[in-house]
Amino acid sequence: MAETAVAFPPRSDDTLVVAISSRALFDLGESHELFEREGVEAFAHHQIENENELLAPGIAFPLVQKLLRLNQAQPDTPHVEVILLSRNSADTGLRIFNSIEHYKLGIVRAAFTRGEPTLPYVRAFGADLFLSANPESVANALASGIAAATILPSKTPQRQSDQLRIAFDGDAVLFGDESELISEEAGIEAFHRHEKERGSEPLSGGPFRSFLDALHRLQAAFPSEESPIRTALVTARSAPAHKRVILTLRHWGVRIDEALFLGGRPKGPFLEAFGADIFFDDSPVNIESARQHVATGHVPRRKRQAP
Repeated sequence: MAETAVAFPPRSDDTLVVAISSRALFDLGESHELFEREGVEAFAHHQIENENELLAPGIAFPLVQKLLRLNQAQPDTPHVEVILLSRNSADTGLRIFNSIEHYKLGIVRAAFTRGEPTLPYVRAFGADLFLSANPESVANALASGIAAATILPSKTPQRQSDQLRIAFDGDAVLFGDESELISEEAGIEAFHRHEKERGSEPLSGGPFRSFLDALHRLQAAFPSEESPIRTALVTARSAPAHKRVILTLRHWGVRIDEALFLGGRPKGPFLEAFGADIFFDDSPVNIESARQHVATGHVPRRKRQAP
């Protein structure tokens, strides 16, 4: 008998594709601890035995809800697609899909790899962003040129606003890390001198530039005065290093709604004031400050080879 094709809404070139691991979407802490302690067979038995028990939402669950809510205005041509990636088998992953159905999440595509890396499918699905609870998977995705972040545990409350608010660090996230290296190796005065001398030169693109481009295209699908998406740049830079950032974004032709130049102040309170649903940063210090106030994604910097 021929297989019957199921018609899903078509993807357009402007569709934002977000791949997310099952451990970022749902609270699988207990199951993962069992896997680490007793191995794959015990884990599989536990998942199948409890496949009708709903999984609690994970740290990225509110973000995914807001992303998928952007499709409600035009359900026939989705603006966002969320792909589930899991190292479970399809058999043990039934509990995950049962929970997706219960929460009425519009997730219809998934890859279950039974222990194998999910990275090949991040690329195959054409993901603009990959969110995972596994730092190694994130590092491998970044090394392959895919915007990726490790979602870190946080007890921050869910934002009540319907508007999706995403905040980014600048250097080593939206931009390359060349200027940040100067600050680390030669000090803040050398950094400011370097940026002032090169104020008219665009910064290089960082690991999240492609995601910002995709987000900008998505924003363009909505009237600017009624946009359901708002973005912010939250950077430790201050004057005179602000000019190069502004001119770079102008050169790229992308939109950032708010820009906060904090001059080294802790970022957490400002992210809370902005109402970020998620914040992406490379610095463990900034991440620790941010996660007390908002959901955070760590974007690890690639280790450079010694000369």
